[in-house]
Formats: sequence, C-alpha cells, structure tokens
Amino acid sequence: MTKIPLRILAVVALWAGVTALGGTTTAQAQTITTARSCAEQPAPGFAACKALVRTDSGARTFSPAAPSGLSPANLRAAYKLPTTGGAGLTVAIVDAYDDPNAEKDLATYRSTFGLPACTTANGCFKKVNQSGAASPLPAGNTGWAEEISLDIDMVSAVCPSCHILLVEATSASIANLGTAVNTAVRLGAVAVSNSYGGAEFSTEASADTYYNHPGVAITVSSGDSGYGVEYPAASRYVTAVGGTSLRTASTARGWSETVWSGAGSGCSRYETKPSWQHDTGCTRRTVADVSAVADPATGVAVYDTYGVGGWLVFGGTSVSSPIVAGVYALAGRPAAGSVPASLAYSHTGSLFDVTSGSNGSCSGSYLCTAKASYDGPTGLGTPNGLGAF
Repeated sequence: MTKIPLRILAVVALWAGVTALGGTTTAQAQTITTARSCAEQPAPGFAACKALVRTDSGARTFSPAAPSGLSPANLRAAYKLPTTGGAGLTVAIVDAYDDPNAEKDLATYRSTFGLPACTTANGCFKKVNQSGAASPLPAGNTGWAEEISLDIDMVSAVCPSCHILLVEATSASIANLGTAVNTAVRLGAVAVSNSYGGAEFSTEASADTYYNHPGVAITVSSGDSGYGVEYPAASRYVTAVGGTSLRTASTARGWSETVWSGAGSGCSRYETKPSWQHDTGCTRRTVADVSAVADPATGVAVYDTYGVGGWLVFGGTSVSSPIVAGVYALAGRPAAGSVPASLAYSHTGSLFDVTSGSNGSCSGSYLCTAKASYDGPTGLGTPNGLGAF
C-alpha cells in the first residue's frame, strides 16, 4: 500500500459567519480542518488530486437519516436534477493508482442512500488500468483512493442510472493520466471526469491531444488553491469546473451559493482562447466554465475504507468535476463532433448565476471575483436542470 508522503492540513476558522476558505456558515465561531488527499505541489509533468477531506468532528448534517455531508438527494434538489436519466450511458473517472476497495465501498454508499446497485457483476461498474485491461492494476495509494471514492460516489449521486468506468493510471504523470483519458473515450464514455491538476507549463498545448475528444464531455477540476490557473483545466478542449459554497436558504430555490475561495480561476499563460469563450479581460483561455459545490464547510458525504475509517466529508473541486460530468450524462449523449464545453455558453438561462464571493486578489477583476453573468471562480454558474449540458 503506497501512501502519499505529505498531507497538508488546513485549519479554517469561521467567525461571525465568514471563513477565509469557503464562505459563510453559522453566526458562531467554528473551526474546520481539512487535509489534502494528495501533495499540494506535484513535480513538473505530474498532477495532484484535488480532494480535501474534513478532519474535524463537526461535519454538518443535511440529512438526518444519512452520514454527515451533502447527500444525493441534496445535490439533486440543489441543482434541480431529475431522478432518472443516463441509463446505459457511461461516465468515466480517471485517477492515478489503485483503490482496491472501490467497488465494495461504492456498494455501501449506494445502498445507504437507496441507489440501485452498481457492480461488475451487473455490468454497471468496471475498473481497468490505463491501457483498458482488468489487470495488472497500479499500486494501491491511500490518498488517490480517497479521490477515487469521492469521484465514483459523486457520479452515483447525480446519475444513479449511469454506468461507471474507473480508469486507473499507473502514476500521476500527465502522460499516464492522459493515456487513461484516451482509454476512457475508447471504451465508450460519454463524459470523463478528471479531478486533478498541476502547474501550467510552456509546452502544455502539446498535451491537449489527450483531452481533445469531440462528442465527449471532458470535465476537469479548476484547482483548490484559490486564484490561479492549473493544467489540464486550462486546456481549451475541456469543461473547467470551479467551486462554490452551497447552503440551504429560505428562497424559492431552497439553496444559495457563493464563490468558494479555494476554487482555481484566471487567465491561462499558454492556451489559446476557445472560439466559444468571449470574456474580454483575458486574451487566452479563461478558467472556469461552470461550477458546483466544492467548499469543505458544505461538503459531501463519501464512503472510503482503504486506509481510513469509512464515512468522510469531502470538499475541493474534486467534488464539482464529477458532479458536472454526471450532469452531462443525465442530459444524454453529446452530439457526434460537438464541443460539450461550449454548450453552457449558449444556454446561460439554464444555470444558477453565482454573484458573490471571491477566491483571491486580482484588483477586483471578474477573474477572481463573482459578478452577474460570467466570472472566473464559478464560470457561467451552476446547474439549473439539464438545459446547459
């Protein structure tokens, strides 16, 4: 069992309802601690997973009959998602290393929340290596196993009728992860979620071939370190998914969202601006496109037993990427040759516009501060049904 050598612990103090890492909660002081499942700064040419696991004992409970953290029913209610759809369509999860308990833990998550079984035996779940073979699988890794559990649980939550394909890369190199993306597409996925990233690099456009798959929705986490751009979220061929804080509210929607201050955003240093993106403050590719919940303070319930104790609460844009991948699949198979990332830009009325909050300092620019319509941290907004996907 391989372990991540360094887990970075973040302590978030919430005072008078305000937190530096994720928006508002209660009017009383509260301390939330999180740990990164993967190292914060991967080596050049490598990526780190974007999962943030809550380590404090005060995780919020949104459903009295379920573990702490947002449940599938909460997510479907918040984003106005149907309870059916996506039957027979495959959502792929690309991660590094192996989670030996993935299928077993998925069974516990789904049975706990009343979701139909998704197993190898019934044809719903499949796990392969980056070449598409069932063996040999990569070495086990506890940090990436947390990421894997988070990803497959979020796809289950949003699209319980979808099939799940887990493609495990041999290592966290962009080359191996990219090879796994190609395999996921070759094996028939209509959406591929990638909850990882690393620093941009001058030759990154050459790696875009891994993510250029017309007719397939490729979603990527925007990052968990606040204002700043990561790769492959910067690729012009992907849907870069930012993050929000999601809370219940006394509104017609029943929920409210603000920017999660950890979400990545900004202007790429190297990537050409896609034709469907029209913001004027960045001549190159702008991150993000859309968003979903990512704040650990309003995190999601996940079940993982590989090196840990079971029910956990997670945040990070590792949450938002598989959620959006699942929404794409709920909306149906993308048209052949289409660019799924462009769809939201033509259907902004089918998104919840997030208009408050910031993820850092950029002179008040929309690249780091929420505003009406497009902004960097949340893109065009969060799902309001399926119309934008």
